[in-house]
Amino acid sequence: MRSVRLWILVALLVVASVGVAGWQLMPAKENSNRTITVGTTDAVTSLDPAGAYDAGSWALFSNVFQSLLTFEPGGAKPEPDAARRCGFTDAGLRTYRCTLRDDLTFASGRKVTAADVKFSFDRVKRINDEVGPASLLSTLGSVDASGLTVTFHLSSPDATFPFKLATGAGSIVDSTRYPRRSLRTDNAVDGTGPYVLKTYTQGVKAVLSPNPRYEGAVDRSGSPVVLRYYANSQALQVGWKDKELDVVARQLPPAQLAALSPSDPKQRVTEADSAETRNLVLNVRETSPLHDRRVRQALASLVDRGRLVDRTYRGTTDALYGLIPAGITGHATSFFDDYPQPDAKKARALLAEAGVSLPVRFTYGYAEGRGAAAEEAAELKRQLETDGLFKVTTEGFEWTEFQKKYAEGGLDAWAVGWVADYPDADTFGAPLVGTGNSMKNGYSNKDVDRLIKETRQDADRSRTADAFRRLQVDVAEDVPLIPLWQRKDYVVSSEDISGGQYLSDGTGVFRLWRLNWL
Repeated sequence: MRSVRLWILVALLVVASVGVAGWQLMPAKENSNRTITVGTTDAVTSLDPAGAYDAGSWALFSNVFQSLLTFEPGGAKPEPDAARRCGFTDAGLRTYRCTLRDDLTFASGRKVTAADVKFSFDRVKRINDEVGPASLLSTLGSVDASGLTVTFHLSSPDATFPFKLATGAGSIVDSTRYPRRSLRTDNAVDGTGPYVLKTYTQGVKAVLSPNPRYEGAVDRSGSPVVLRYYANSQALQVGWKDKELDVVARQLPPAQLAALSPSDPKQRVTEADSAETRNLVLNVRETSPLHDRRVRQALASLVDRGRLVDRTYRGTTDALYGLIPAGITGHATSFFDDYPQPDAKKARALLAEAGVSLPVRFTYGYAEGRGAAAEEAAELKRQLETDGLFKVTTEGFEWTEFQKKYAEGGLDAWAVGWVADYPDADTFGAPLVGTGNSMKNGYSNKDVDRLIKETRQDADRSRTADAFRRLQVDVAEDVPLIPLWQRKDYVVSSEDISGGQYLSDGTGVFRLWRLNWL
């Protein structure tokens, strides 16, 4: 946990040293109403918090919705936002209680009640959308609301529950504007966040203005912002070069990122380690050609991460050999221990032991437009087809279609990036490899589930490292997924914009209100 905080502080110090003189970093009052345009390739799956569990949607949610708790910049501990105070009421970590602020109002002017909070959590669980965040609330049994008090009753001890309240899954919605049993389908938002969504055009842009009714942890009013969405990294690069954008958050092409220079006087560059990972997820269901664990182990024996990082990502990512990334308590290199280097001979022996016909044919899907996803697929196809052991059919999909495709079991393997929901190893546990995980690959292992529960019983998160390392040993043996790389995070802005470092600091909060004209 402490390592995450230090990581972020180092990044901020580097950015400060690159910036211009201190007096220039103060926002000019005459610029406070000027719009800042931010570009990204991260798509929004849904404007409804019950129907989205992805980086693009949650980046928007961070600004237009409010949660009971949030993370301060660089923080590793949840702090009150819509709540005045929160805490466990029992030593067994099964009852968590929050007292709501009494000055919260939705954009419509209606006061926020504890009943709205209960409604928001109940509907996420009830709707249980296939690409929604219900799996993140797996330990939530029931919610009570009385006056300004909200009480969460957990089905099992969960020291990480406060972290989950601070995520997009904890977004508070207006109970009079959202259906109880289905997703909202219009392009409107009724929340209490620092921004109001004025207009939204899917796949094109979101227009945001500061919310004059906001009350909470944010102590400053941001500039108006337009979030522009680009279909792919190349289009984003063109938009930046054509000066359509003031800030680029995610994700320029690897070659462009590799060429960025912090000394360029025409732009500001924030480069920092991040807790974002990418995995090749494998379908373990009986209907999949990858059902046999030895077949999946053979795949893991063929992956050459070094070549993938160097040739496809130009050194803008780091090879990853474990489920939990470096810098997070519990990180381990279990895949390096079991599969230290590409070994076609070992892979062939595993396939022979499994008794499968060669080549093993399977489908591999990816989301189009995400960084170098297509180039990555081509490189992995080349690696996995070594010695004729596998025959891989690759196909790219639009983001929403891609999510539904793998959730319905329509792919044998798929590459997915994972952005940490909060700064704790738990966010890489149950959501990725627990029974009923959000990867929807059919994986279930009793020992893995037991270790996940074990880690949640300790409020001192530093003491969970050993259990998380044992969990990763099991994952490397079962291979429900293959870790590929850990991203280095980049934010680029014009020289007259400050605050870019707050858009990605490892806490999962996308702070558009920290952007300022100088």
